[in-house]
Amino acid sequence: MRLSELLIGQDYSCSTQIDMDMEIDSVAYHSGKVGKNSLFVCIKGYKTDGHKYLKAAYEVGAKVAVVQEVQEEVPIEQIVVKDSRRALAVLSCNFYSRPSEKMTMIGITATNGKTTTSFMLYEILKAKGYKTGLIGTVMIAMGEERIPSELTTPESLELQFYLSEMYKRGVTHVVMEVSSSALELSRVYGVDFDYVCFNNISREHIDLHGDFESYFCIKSSLVRNLKSSGYAILNCDESKISQLKDAVSCRVLTYSVKDEAGDLFCRDLDLSTGRAKWTVCVSGGMENSFNTSLSVPGYHSVYNAMSAIAIALKMGINVELIQRGLLAFKGVERRFQFIYEKDFTVIDDHYANAGNIDVTLSTLTKMKYNRLHLVYGIRGSRGVIVNSENAYTTLKWLDKLNLDTFVATKSNSHVTEKDVVTQEEEQAFLKVMREGKREPVLIEELPDALELVLSKVGKGDIILLAGCQVMDSAGRLILEKIADSAPEDEREAIMEAVKDRVCGI
Repeated sequence: MRLSELLIGQDYSCSTQIDMDMEIDSVAYHSGKVGKNSLFVCIKGYKTDGHKYLKAAYEVGAKVAVVQEVQEEVPIEQIVVKDSRRALAVLSCNFYSRPSEKMTMIGITATNGKTTTSFMLYEILKAKGYKTGLIGTVMIAMGEERIPSELTTPESLELQFYLSEMYKRGVTHVVMEVSSSALELSRVYGVDFDYVCFNNISREHIDLHGDFESYFCIKSSLVRNLKSSGYAILNCDESKISQLKDAVSCRVLTYSVKDEAGDLFCRDLDLSTGRAKWTVCVSGGMENSFNTSLSVPGYHSVYNAMSAIAIALKMGINVELIQRGLLAFKGVERRFQFIYEKDFTVIDDHYANAGNIDVTLSTLTKMKYNRLHLVYGIRGSRGVIVNSENAYTTLKWLDKLNLDTFVATKSNSHVTEKDVVTQEEEQAFLKVMREGKREPVLIEELPDALELVLSKVGKGDIILLAGCQVMDSAGRLILEKIADSAPEDEREAIMEAVKDRVCGI
């Protein structure tokens, strides 16, 4: 592609006279991925600065660079931009011929439940017969191909590549999770969304974004920047999200689980078995009211389902297919996932932040069981604030649960470098617990923590595996331990719940 075509829509200046007709064969922001005739984008990151690697990129074949600051010591043509991350997004859209404009794009943001909502809608769209792509925390799905995810929302260059590949393979609809980091770092800049939904907001990533208001502003930008012909699906049970309906130029559809305030709302919600069934009521004449039920447990699943239902109805998908798609959804790994249900139950949960913890533990209060055995993975390299807030939120529920065993783990041998628990994070968690007169057993390694709870569990009990990256391997490890002591002909069935698991492989 010619350089001039790559730069369409980008404000820039040049350090010297540059040949805009030069051919560019690839775009890269990592010097290790530069080839001959590459355009190299120097990104200023949290841990390093891409400008430091410009010389290395030049030496392996980069032909021109996009920079925020001219590097005079490197003899390469340099294009100066105000924000190189935003520039990378523009370049990536152009390099891959703006694939999002050729498909129906659905963006889902929330503090909690993005993954579950995405998978629910994915199942509904498949029930309709659409060839659908999926991009999110667990995986990227392109037809039959499944790729484990490294980020909830990929960097803009990889994102546009995946969208381009989806379009080439005949995908017509794409469901993608949109994280606050992706919005702040311009990873989704230039993506032509047709539908977006904003499902909930609670304190998360405060160490990254500075404060809650900044976090909300970043999250809500997905809605505020939606084109006027697009549809925003908003949870009107959350006051901050509900207020957006009067502050945007796009079309809006609201939903409610608590009362009749939304365009869609619930009646006769039944959670007695843990798995919800209810009546969806639709105002405005879109559809008549209809009954629906879920194969997955949890009060929070009702909210996620209502968001997916709202989008599906606006797409014109009939009620029978919506009901079928929701029943076909058997859950997302590590989202209040029942992975073992025999003499006792093992629930595997992402347990990421205060909002996530609230819905997880509130659901447990509605369930019948004997004793609870909690294994909590301290959040590694996410900051003191997150770990303190997670501890406070957990603490407020413990008296409402029949807690027997409480174990905290750092799982040192099972995490990557970016998820290692720091001493400050460990102490922040323990300080809150001690203030609340709770003393969890701190165990360094995950297998040892699981061994302890298995030695304590009894008939009718629940083991809750609670935590993010530290706990990604816990489900597989605990089932392996259970299977080791089971009859040989039962072992394969025990491992079925994690057979195709992406986390912790």
